[in-house]
Amino acid sequence: MTALQIAALLIVLAGAFGAVNYLFLRLPSSIGVLVVSLLASVSVMALDALLPFVDMTGAIRHEVIEIEFSETLLDGMLGLLLFAGALHVKLSDLRTEWRPVLLMATIGVALSTLIAGAGFAWITGAPILIALIFGALISPTDPVAVLGVLREAALPKSLETKIAGESLFNDGVGYVVFLVLVGLAFPVGGHAEEGNLYAGAARLFFQEAAGGAALGLVLGWLTFRVMRLIDDYSLEVLLTLGLAFGGYELAVYLHLSAPIMAVCAGLLIGDIGARDGMSAETRGYVDAFWKLVDEILNAVLFLMIGVEVFAVAFDMEAVLAGALSILLALVARLVAVAVPVLMLRPFRGFAKGTIPIMTWGGLKGGISVALALSLPDFEWKPLILTCTYMVVLFSIVVQGLSIGRVAMRLGRAPDLM
Repeated sequence: MTALQIAALLIVLAGAFGAVNYLFLRLPSSIGVLVVSLLASVSVMALDALLPFVDMTGAIRHEVIEIEFSETLLDGMLGLLLFAGALHVKLSDLRTEWRPVLLMATIGVALSTLIAGAGFAWITGAPILIALIFGALISPTDPVAVLGVLREAALPKSLETKIAGESLFNDGVGYVVFLVLVGLAFPVGGHAEEGNLYAGAARLFFQEAAGGAALGLVLGWLTFRVMRLIDDYSLEVLLTLGLAFGGYELAVYLHLSAPIMAVCAGLLIGDIGARDGMSAETRGYVDAFWKLVDEILNAVLFLMIGVEVFAVAFDMEAVLAGALSILLALVARLVAVAVPVLMLRPFRGFAKGTIPIMTWGGLKGGISVALALSLPDFEWKPLILTCTYMVVLFSIVVQGLSIGRVAMRLGRAPDLM
């Protein structure tokens, strides 16, 4: 299939599964698309098992592998999704919550990587560096599917900002940590002196993280300056689309963190750009356009996660490791949230239920599956992919569908921090 045919098929299926969800299941849109696509995938596998002369699974698996989920998300959709998410986080709100956001996106990601990695090594017997790669790819959170539910729970604005801001930045930081660990585990050329290897990893981390942030702010500022000179909503929407697409690809070309670039550019345009560079009419069109892009891409992304089950190898040993990895990911997330909150608690207050709500609301998503698929082929990759997929499915379906009730209950309960 050509790229255009694959894109057309994904959009058609996302629309069809979305309609099935709307008419029958009534789940939140993105989660509903995932559930319907997963049920359809499992039904095809079950039909193949009952009718041995039918081999739809093999044919579909071939097409799913052809989609190249990892490349499609990391080099295409992720920049638009992060830019769209950042547009709706105001710098004024983030400025108030910058300490917990910063600590959770840095210390929190580091702690989550270490705990999940050490636990994965103990569960599976994987080498510690390989296990840490699993810890890094499972640490980023993806709360896009649940932010609407959290808003319906009428949580304090500060808690919403923490969840949104932390998730936007820990996606970028987690991606950089993953790249550094992969570089250590699979050094170019096969061998390198240990000192040079770790020095190179430190340089890579700084270059990716700081460079991506600087590029996002510069490109966002330049786009804002151009938009101040224009009063044409269609052209200004096009400029924001060019910033998201072009800036992301430029960051990839320059070997900078494209996710961090997208977040920083989106934050600047969504706050300063919207306030000082757009008319009221333009703001309305920009918000509506990026909300629509966000909804469509999330539907396609969650559809792809559902059909990726064809590319995952399941056996009893892998399923058991995956079940234990779900518990491991929750423990790692709890520590990643609790430590920064406890560090800051003597100096500031927190909304009720902050730790349990942010722990349960720290959903894993497509970026974790994409990072697992992007690993080079080696003996531990199938197990890492299976465990990652099971963690992501549990996170989106179970946590995603229950976080609203959890937030409403704990957010109004006696002080649970």
